[in-house]
Amino acid sequence: MTTLTPIPPLADDLEFLSIVSQWDPETPYQQWIPSTLVPATFRPAAPSRVFVVTNNKGGVGKTTTAVELAAAWASMGLRVRLIDGDPQNAAISFWLGVVYPEGLPVAERYNLRHVFLGTDKDPNNPNAPVEDVSLDQATYPTAFKNLYVVPCDDTLTRVEYERSGGTDDALRYAIAESQEQFDVTVIDASRTMSLVTLACLIAADDAIIPIKPGVLDAQGSVSINKVIAKIQRRQNPKLRVAAILTTMWEKSNLAREVEESAAEDYPEAIVSPVRKTVSIAEAPATHSPTRIHAPRATAVADYGQIARLLLDSVSAA
Repeated sequence: MTTLTPIPPLADDLEFLSIVSQWDPETPYQQWIPSTLVPATFRPAAPSRVFVVTNNKGGVGKTTTAVELAAAWASMGLRVRLIDGDPQNAAISFWLGVVYPEGLPVAERYNLRHVFLGTDKDPNNPNAPVEDVSLDQATYPTAFKNLYVVPCDDTLTRVEYERSGGTDDALRYAIAESQEQFDVTVIDASRTMSLVTLACLIAADDAIIPIKPGVLDAQGSVSINKVIAKIQRRQNPKLRVAAILTTMWEKSNLAREVEESAAEDYPEAIVSPVRKTVSIAEAPATHSPTRIHAPRATAVADYGQIARLLLDSVSAA
């Protein structure tokens, strides 16, 4: 039997960001310090909850955000399912790995593609019917306690041209029909606005948008804002933008402008920096979350604090 590694809680003496309900735009740059904006109207969610981490721009820390928030919730004793919805990198599958049941044939190692398309056709019996694959059948433990993953690979792109209909709601139904009890589901959506990405957004309760404080990155956020607004109008009116995270944050006027713009676009969402940390780029090579690789990193403190704010602490406990 595989021994699972527990994900440790945060140390109490870490340097956490201050939490404010509003920013003072008149504060001079020299006196401005990073802080987490939690509007008075923000309401934390209660388990079970489905979060999607999304942005149309690459290189903004989307997968890192998904993994680190999932690790934070797992450390709180919550049972967390991570869905890898990015076939270009399949980064979560590489980063955390998948612990398949001993003796499970390769042909029965299902991933997210199978949830959309069903089992592969038998080359020896091409007329045999394709069988449905549930989300639970494609969910596997990782090496870490409370943390499970639905893997994917580059074959997920086949959904674009092989799925005949019903793709939009496929993941939402798969989550609703799951028999396994998870407190939190975190979806890492691809930056490509594919059918699968749309399905990820339609399946979610809350969206988390990581943005890197750069001119081009800020422009990229305009695109995802339009996509979310359209989905809220047409397919998923309950979708809420819960948090905007400025990743790889360093103090600059541009970072401040990006955060203020995000607060204007989503006045009821958390807006928080995630401070730049070298160790967060090293963590995937160790096949463990940064919380384990570098537990005292500032970004670990930031993600841990954001995770606590996003979920109701009483329900989470």
